[in-house]
Amino acid sequence: MPVALAPTGLTGMQHADGEIHAARAAEKFGVPFTLSTMSICSIEDIAAHTRTPFWFQLYVMRDRRFIRQLIERAKAAGCSALVLTLDLQVPGQRHKDIRNGLSAPPRLTLPNLLDMMTKPRWCRGMLGTSRRNLGNILGHASGVNDTISLAHWAARQFDPTLCWDDIEWIKQQWGGKLIIKGILDAEDARLAVQHGADAVIVSNHGGRQLDGAPSSIAALPAIVEAVGGQVEVHMDGGIRSGQDVIKALALGAKGVYLGRAFLYGLGAMGESGVSKCLEIIRKELDLTMAFCGVTDVQKVDSGILLPGTFG
Repeated sequence: MPVALAPTGLTGMQHADGEIHAARAAEKFGVPFTLSTMSICSIEDIAAHTRTPFWFQLYVMRDRRFIRQLIERAKAAGCSALVLTLDLQVPGQRHKDIRNGLSAPPRLTLPNLLDMMTKPRWCRGMLGTSRRNLGNILGHASGVNDTISLAHWAARQFDPTLCWDDIEWIKQQWGGKLIIKGILDAEDARLAVQHGADAVIVSNHGGRQLDGAPSSIAALPAIVEAVGGQVEVHMDGGIRSGQDVIKALALGAKGVYLGRAFLYGLGAMGESGVSKCLEIIRKELDLTMAFCGVTDVQKVDSGILLPGTFG
């Protein structure tokens, strides 16, 4: 199945040890799991609880020494691909996060405490784990030893000066497969290929960065054309069903990433919930292919789409 689990920050806040549960489900299902830099469970946690290589997603911080250390840790854990995100060097103004006061761990405000009282199973899980902070950063970044110092560090570390020369430097540091995430523009796709990308991910970061940005599915065809088969083109954003998967494949994507869909399953049922999500997607994809008269997912093309549906 041409599906991977997307890197999602704070996954371990959806369910205790959430990244471990999601990685195990992906491993059993035979699809890639991508760990976010901003995860609750660390690179080492995932490596200790899985047997197959996983992917690691990297944000570029001002502290290049820390970036080198992250890359070395990913290498040591046997990660098989590095997913470099380009579209969060300037964080978007996320109104829901501002209103909710999102943090890891959650602040013990009266609204949060009242909300927790309605979720006893979640509370039991979180009380039973020591993983409640950003595991890839706390205790690893210079001077970050507690929640307060972590918050200050994260607020000032995303590097807005990121440029294509940095991409080449990261490629050299990594030495393996490099996937560039956050592409919405055909010219950026061509530049990503020129600077060493082995694949690109068409993504608008879940629509949470820039209001009015095009959807990933709308941007996909032009980027596939621009890349011209030099590297694989992947897509994330809005994949909620097997029909969504086949539409992306029909428009030229070689694979898609699930984010919110698997998080819903994780929050509801833990590892089994992620497995259930993947089972639903696979069944829907299989049925949709059958209705379209296609027996091989590699042969899906735009011929299955109604004329004028996209473009």
